[in-house]
Amino acid sequence: MRILSGIQPSGTLHLGNYLGAMKQHLELQTQHECFYFIANLHSLTTIHDAERLRKLTLDVALDYLTLGLDPQRVTFFRQSDVPEVTELAWILSTVTGKGLLERAHSYKDKMAKGLPVNMGLFSYPLLMAADILIYLSNEVPVGRDQVQHIEMTQDMAEYFNNTYKPIFIRPEPRLNEAPVVPGIDGQKMSKSYGNIIEIFGEPKAMRKKIMSIKTDSTPFEEPKHPETDNVFALLKLLASPEETADWERRYRAGGMGYGEAKQRLFELYEAKFGPLREVRADWAKRPDEVEDILSAGGRRARAIARDVMAQVRDACGIVVSRE
Repeated sequence: MRILSGIQPSGTLHLGNYLGAMKQHLELQTQHECFYFIANLHSLTTIHDAERLRKLTLDVALDYLTLGLDPQRVTFFRQSDVPEVTELAWILSTVTGKGLLERAHSYKDKMAKGLPVNMGLFSYPLLMAADILIYLSNEVPVGRDQVQHIEMTQDMAEYFNNTYKPIFIRPEPRLNEAPVVPGIDGQKMSKSYGNIIEIFGEPKAMRKKIMSIKTDSTPFEEPKHPETDNVFALLKLLASPEETADWERRYRAGGMGYGEAKQRLFELYEAKFGPLREVRADWAKRPDEVEDILSAGGRRARAIARDVMAQVRDACGIVVSRE
């Protein structure tokens, strides 16, 4: 089975990225044929600083390699190393109605929050669909909040297949177990909202962020509600099931302050990511090796994309010169 997923280099990666996507990516690499890409083209909707985008792209590669991605098992590459994907996005746009794009949750959410919206953001589902379809992907690991994008991709594949001829297979969402990961303000953790806890942040700064996580005003002695608490939501994603059950019991019993839970969350964070900071620093000293990994992955991915695009062009009647 072919698994595909991408991650944007639009800011420093955080616990939401790790718990919502990266953790599952790393688990799947030993089970399936995995294609993971750094979605630098998608990042152009928000990043307009060339040097910053180059740095963030490298940072994503460093984070994945540090966390255990195996480039011998996984096709790991930059989105921009496969230019055919933008050609396919254009072709999909010619068989996709505007109304489908207007229903995208990501677009509507940013509009509602008054955040800047450009045509790249509006047409984001087209490029995402091209990313998925061009490699004939079977499954795409996503959280429940991203299922709509896969459903839109299914629709676009059907539009193309019905308009021309069947080329694309129907991709399915592969739901992970992690719920939406809350940020320090209680909203979904997102670089756009500035509420993140970085994966490899400095300990002092990360402790300060964790201790500032928004909680309610329930007094120390009274029972608390773990099902609505932001600290507990993060705690249970890092703690063992046994420890999580113990914390839930203590929440409901009362006689415990949120500060104690926050301190334990910081300890779990440090135990998980602290020892890897030196590993990441070592990878950062070998940028040429990282580049070789991404370039090799790009060549493997593009070989597949070229074959698929040859079929797409033939179906559409697009003629190109022979190389």
